[in-house]
Amino acid sequence: MTAAIANERLRKRFAKWDLDGSGRLERSDFEKEAVQIVQAFGKNTDGAEAQSVQDALTGMFEYLAGEAGTTAGGSLSEDEFVRVTQKLIFEDGEEQFNRVLGPLVRSIVGLCDKNDDGKIDAAEFASWLTAVGVDRSQAAEAFVNVDTDANGELTVDELLAAVRDFHFGRLDVELLG
Repeated sequence: MTAAIANERLRKRFAKWDLDGSGRLERSDFEKEAVQIVQAFGKNTDGAEAQSVQDALTGMFEYLAGEAGTTAGGSLSEDEFVRVTQKLIFEDGEEQFNRVLGPLVRSIVGLCDKNDDGKIDAAEFASWLTAVGVDRSQAAEAFVNVDTDANGELTVDELLAAVRDFHFGRLDVELLG
């Protein structure tokens, strides 16, 4: 993948998370994103599922801010975010990527997994995509591309691989909304 594609996707992610439009990512942006995701699923923002999403997103912010060398309560510029995230994706390896993004993927699976089997089906995946801002009409095609073993269910591992492959440019399915 070209650096241009990676930068474009990371800058789009930055813009999505910069909820207050300040040009900097702050912990509060990630807290607000958690509330928006939980509300998009029609869940209680005070419940355990909401707390899981909140913890995952703020944990991700703390990781990114720490890697950028910001002080506690600091913020990230777009360039800092791109640099740190590129390092996570392209240099730190799959295990570290999964450690940082895994809690978020698991928490979102928890929101949309209606039968609590730890996997999501096509309808549940469509709910996920809609909740993060992707047009629902793209869900069926996206599901087929993400369901690598074609068993009609997505595991956390498949979803993490899809996010990773999207950022590597190996998956051209809209996941950002």
